[in-house]
Amino acid sequence: MSIENDFSLIKDYDNNYCLQVFNLLPVAFTKGKGCYLYDTEGKKYLDMIGGIAVNCLGYGNPKLTSAISKQAKDIIHACNYYYIPQKSELAYRLCRASFADKVFFCNSGAEANEAAIKLARGFFYYKDINKYEIITANMSFHGRTMGTIAATGQEKFSRPFEPNVPGFVHVPYNDIDAMIDAVNPHTAAIMLELIQGESGVHPADKQYIQEIRKLCNEKGILLIIDEVQTGVGRTGKMFCYQNYGVTPDIMTLAKGLGGGVPIGAMLCTNEVATGFRPGDHGTTFGGNPLACAAGNAVLTVFEEQNIIDNVREVSDELFEKLNTLRSKYNCIRSVRGMGLLIGIEFDDSITAQGMREQLMTMGFLVSAIGKSTIRLAPPLILTKAQAGSFVRALDKILKNVSGPKNVFSKIKDAFPSKKQVKDNVSKIGSAKIDKLDTLAATETKPAETPDGEDD
Repeated sequence: MSIENDFSLIKDYDNNYCLQVFNLLPVAFTKGKGCYLYDTEGKKYLDMIGGIAVNCLGYGNPKLTSAISKQAKDIIHACNYYYIPQKSELAYRLCRASFADKVFFCNSGAEANEAAIKLARGFFYYKDINKYEIITANMSFHGRTMGTIAATGQEKFSRPFEPNVPGFVHVPYNDIDAMIDAVNPHTAAIMLELIQGESGVHPADKQYIQEIRKLCNEKGILLIIDEVQTGVGRTGKMFCYQNYGVTPDIMTLAKGLGGGVPIGAMLCTNEVATGFRPGDHGTTFGGNPLACAAGNAVLTVFEEQNIIDNVREVSDELFEKLNTLRSKYNCIRSVRGMGLLIGIEFDDSITAQGMREQLMTMGFLVSAIGKSTIRLAPPLILTKAQAGSFVRALDKILKNVSGPKNVFSKIKDAFPSKKQVKDNVSKIGSAKIDKLDTLAATETKPAETPDGEDD
């Protein structure tokens, strides 16, 4: 029996037999090609969220699918009692591409972060030093296991499951003074995302990260960089830390590393690797031949097709066009991010969920974060033409919702404020405040331009 092309049955079975932990949109996809997905009715969508930064090579990449198919025919799984050639090769390639000397493979970003937390504590345990506390940032996101929700700086993820795993301290993001104040004799590590993706795509300040690296060096604590979402080319470098001019002690990866096949990795230096001894950590499925074959294929495609160059070129043009929209529409508060990880924040007139739904009806997939931000994390093979089609769709929606900025709002910053007008008139003893106030300083705008008409 196959229900693949019967959406009503798919929905019915999911509602009745799957644990309802996701707020699902009314669509199911049956195939993909390049940057596009196709639903059960054959409708085509440009995937601007990429499985949440997972499908870095899009869908149906020949080298990736060939590597997976070949490996599946040979051997899918071998247990960790034995050497696994694909794992050894992928570890070598990741170390050569990064700061790291050693790699531990697992199945997800949460597992990679769990390994990083354990390794940091083990590192000091085996030195007989009582350091165990991990400092993380408010609004961070590090996973959904009991350990990583404790590390996550958002109570909504951990409150229902209290008591939380102890040993975590949360401080404001991009606030070096708060970080310095939080460090104490028990601090083992600082764990940060360089771009907080799940809370709205907020990049860290470069100086902040560099000062944290200096702080770690001075205090003898470890720096863990969570690159589950930002790693593997997403930000225009192979790893996001390379944009900041620092080197972590531990880094975590997942998402794009397998191009859609589940895989996670925790990377570290030789010195930090002493925090694990045989038997201290492990995994059944991590580093299996299938997942690692996929990881190797992803890295090969990156090398052969200059994927990171494409990220930079498309990103530059996409940011330029989005910022042009921002200057056109008052409702866009911010366009932020790096590479092909982008957040677009709107004012209270537009909800993120509403915008996501509107874009989906037009054949574009994004994610909604909180009340007001949509996130873009498309396949890294996205073309400039595809990016342009997304911007045009967004432009059309915004024009229908709020209309472009009118002439008054475009030039109002050139007018003096109401206070300035009053102060100036007061100086010359004029009593004609009301007329000047009406002409130049009122907060009231002219009527909006009717839909379908130019300014």
